[in-house]
Amino acid sequence: MILITLQVVLLIQFINHTNRKIAYFFESVKNEDFTLRFPEQVHVKSLKELNRSLNMLNEKIQEIHLKNQAQEKYYQEILKQADIGIFTLNKKGHILFANSKMETLLNYKPLNHIKQLNQIDTKLYNLFSNLKPFDCELVQLTNEREKKQISLKSTSLLLNNEDILLVVAQDIHKELDEKETSSWIKLIRVLTHEIMNTVTPITSISDSIVKYFKTDSIIIEANQIDENTIKNTVKGLEVIKEQSGDLMAFVQSYRSFLNLPTPDKSIVSAKRLLDKVLLLMNPNEKSEAISFEVNIKPIDLELFVDEKQISQVLINVIKNALQSLKGNDEGHIKITAGINSNKKKFIEISDNGSGIQPNIIDEIFVPFFTTKEKGTGIGLSLSKQILHLHGGNLNVISIPYQETSFLLLF
Repeated sequence: MILITLQVVLLIQFINHTNRKIAYFFESVKNEDFTLRFPEQVHVKSLKELNRSLNMLNEKIQEIHLKNQAQEKYYQEILKQADIGIFTLNKKGHILFANSKMETLLNYKPLNHIKQLNQIDTKLYNLFSNLKPFDCELVQLTNEREKKQISLKSTSLLLNNEDILLVVAQDIHKELDEKETSSWIKLIRVLTHEIMNTVTPITSISDSIVKYFKTDSIIIEANQIDENTIKNTVKGLEVIKEQSGDLMAFVQSYRSFLNLPTPDKSIVSAKRLLDKVLLLMNPNEKSEAISFEVNIKPIDLELFVDEKQISQVLINVIKNALQSLKGNDEGHIKITAGINSNKKKFIEISDNGSGIQPNIIDEIFVPFFTTKEKGTGIGLSLSKQILHLHGGNLNVISIPYQETSFLLLF
């Protein structure tokens, strides 16, 4: 009995010792301490196998840990070298990660909490405080050295059961400058083309009329003017008047583009708006061969817009669609109104007409650019300006003779 009792006590001590070693092993793994080794040169076979297995498990976990560290360092280096600012923050406003580009854009280092942005700009702090997933914002930062136009985009992530907001920032000032310069070049090219087309005949005819009444810098006598000269002079003056009128109309259209009034917004039913627009369309422009399809979802969709201005945009776009469908026996215009995945309201007009060729699709919103013989080139540029005044945009996608789609995004 004494021997049995002694054996039981020793067995319990052995089991407790083994359990403590295993518990110590897991505690070391938890603390990322992989230096622990179990002796494999023991006499008990089962204990020897257990120690060997624990050592192998320890090495495997250490290998995975090192790989994860290397991968994390690799991704962090990529984020540091990225040309866009990236940071993540939780609901309490703590910034969990911010790459160097973000710190450079915001001119603050290190970034730990969005309250630090209050020291840069109060508006910037308020903007970040109210930032929601899928928001897109444009903010301007100015200091004594430079001016930045920063585009912000946000999305949500779930990390360790915690909602995280990922914010991406990019300085688009340079791109805007390049775009603005390109737009001015295109506009000047169109303006000079239109003005030269109008002024050249005026100059030519004026020179011809002067020659009727002047020879070698000497004005001819009244008795030398015959009836034919008078008739030609009158015809020339009529052409000059007509060309001058065209030039005045051109300048007037330019003035209307620059003096677009601020939208007088009100809540408008999308269904009533589209019904009204289709009713206002000139019946002569419609054709029985062209079918219309209108989809509104939800049916009670409402828009906060200037009804008159948006009607003007819709009529202009639908007219363009009708013109592109001339000669098409299976013409189809589809009008869709709804809310997209980013919770933005939209109206889309698509057709299966001749469309827009890829080489001019970037030009169609340039004021006075037109491919029509009697077009002014002001319609689409004016429409885009109206959408900008509404805080939205007008986009186009075109595959000639398949589908052309204009998207009014509010």
